[in-house]
Amino acid sequence: MTKRVMRGIQDIKTLTGRADDGAIPYKAYMKLSILEMEKFRRGKEKTSALDRVSHIDQRFRDIEVEREEIITLLESKGIRRRRPSGLEESPTAALRTTTGPFKIRY
Repeated sequence: MTKRVMRGIQDIKTLTGRADDGAIPYKAYMKLSILEMEKFRRGKEKTSALDRVSHIDQRFRDIEVEREEIITLLESKGIRRRRPSGLEESPTAALRTTTGPFKIRY
């Protein structure tokens, strides 16, 4: 008696995966449309970012104008311009002369 091999659905041969995605027209058009949508979206993001940067630059210019006006007003009243205490130059720290291990100075 010969033995019969039982076959199931897993053994059915199909053409799945044999055609590349570029050969199927609707998939190629779908990829093109997705790329175009992404390009449009990125363009909007870029425009928005450039607008934000231009607003920040304008605010910097406004701040400088206001700052100069305040300084001019103070100088006209005879008040001398002083440097803020945080911007004073600190004494230069001693340069490290050894190449040995890291040392913490107190």
